[in-house]
Amino acid sequence: MTIFDLTLLLFSASLLAGFLGSLTGLGGGVVIVPLLTLAFKIDIRYAIGASLISVIATSCGAAAAYVKEGFTNIRIGMFLELATTLGAITGAMIATKVAVPLIAVVFGAVLIVSAFLSFRKGKEEGLSGRPDSIATRLKLNNTLPTQTGFRRYYVQRVPQGFGLTFIAGILSGLLGIGSGAMKVLAMDQTMKIPFKVSSATSNFMIGVTAAASAGIYLNRGYIDPGLAMPVMLGVLAGATLGTKILIRTKTEKLRLVFGAVIFLLGIEMIFKGLTEIF
Repeated sequence: MTIFDLTLLLFSASLLAGFLGSLTGLGGGVVIVPLLTLAFKIDIRYAIGASLISVIATSCGAAAAYVKEGFTNIRIGMFLELATTLGAITGAMIATKVAVPLIAVVFGAVLIVSAFLSFRKGKEEGLSGRPDSIATRLKLNNTLPTQTGFRRYYVQRVPQGFGLTFIAGILSGLLGIGSGAMKVLAMDQTMKIPFKVSSATSNFMIGVTAAASAGIYLNRGYIDPGLAMPVMLGVLAGATLGTKILIRTKTEKLRLVFGAVIFLLGIEMIFKGLTEIF
């Protein structure tokens, strides 16, 4: 296989990863790391480095379009990013004292349960009901563009959502994975934010955490430009395509795609944890 063929394959695979990450709010890293390590036999440290660059590209490519279309709630994103960052620092501090493979198994089980919850059909949350006092005080309520015009939604259970994103940050620091799935679930299931807003806001948030991590990997020499460049370009193109599809796609279909992806991610995490334990 020539370098051109390998670059083309990396670009094509990253295109799909970016599309999926943008559509669900998970970030392309969910697909990129196992793809590079299992299919292309690339050292996982370099795979993670390329993945971090791709996540930044996904966030930049998708976030700009979502903000323009009015889906992203910037105030919620910045507020929850505080919890995720604090959680990531906490997770990094306790990583050497906890059996990470066991946590991977538990996390995978949580994702599988969450996947089945995502398969449930239901109306778009947050479009009705009484405003939460904390959300009102922090001005987190906003409007969602629909086919009939802008509709107002109200954020619920802010402390619980903040706590779940903190846990997402801890898991991210412990396991070295993106926490996009937990962020979307926290906003969609707990805070009752419309799914499209949750996905768009998650895309806005993941780039911040990835940028900080990418600096560490760059300093340690684990970011290879020859690998990161086609991955980044493919993810960026896929993320841009994903934004156009999300705007036109029904929420029920997005939930099915999201549920299927995190179900597979859960299986992968359990398999990885059990392999390291035994």
